[in-house]
Amino acid sequence: MIGAHYGAVAGTVGADDNASGVAALFALAERTCASKPRRTVRCVAVANEEPPHFQTEDMGSIVYARAGRANGDDIVAMRSFDGIGSYSDGEDTQHYPSVLGRAYPSRGTFSEFVGNPSSRALVHRVVGAFRESANVPSEGAVLPAALLGVGWSDHWSFWQCGYPALEITDTLPFRYAHDHRASDTPDRLDYVAMARVVGGAEAVLRPRRLLKRSPPA
Repeated sequence: MIGAHYGAVAGTVGADDNASGVAALFALAERTCASKPRRTVRCVAVANEEPPHFQTEDMGSIVYARAGRANGDDIVAMRSFDGIGSYSDGEDTQHYPSVLGRAYPSRGTFSEFVGNPSSRALVHRVVGAFRESANVPSEGAVLPAALLGVGWSDHWSFWQCGYPALEITDTLPFRYAHDHRASDTPDRLDYVAMARVVGGAEAVLRPRRLLKRSPPA
């Protein structure tokens, strides 16, 4: 499953958060249909990711994930695109929760792949495939969901239902000063980098990469 939320914070344009993710979703949907994969790939846009619905019963992705679990859907991997358009090679343009500052780069040039411990195998597999094909730096992180920022998108909903899931992101507020502001406009996005991220994500979708089941946590 590939997902992205199509809502934005009230009063904002939402170019990076999350029109950039929706653009990736549309591009991958088109390319996936053309490639005729051996197993089902769902491309799903969801509502109500932003406050006041965030991590409530009205969040679109939790409604979807719970329905999938009730129906017995065998979702072997969910990837949430949320903010993939902001990149900067300036020093100290990348920030983190304090405990992570020494483990990751200080320049905001990379895409981040974030999963919880139960999604560890998925994160490793996706990052490995992405790095073989994408011409953009990447970092993988397997972290507790309670850590600040780790569950800040629709992948969180799938964790609640026991599905392996990760977020693909530019880390939004930890890099992008315009997140959740009226200044989050299209002219601030790096479209070349976005295209490279989508190209790498497409490679991850190839059957030998995506469709292996993650081992039990």
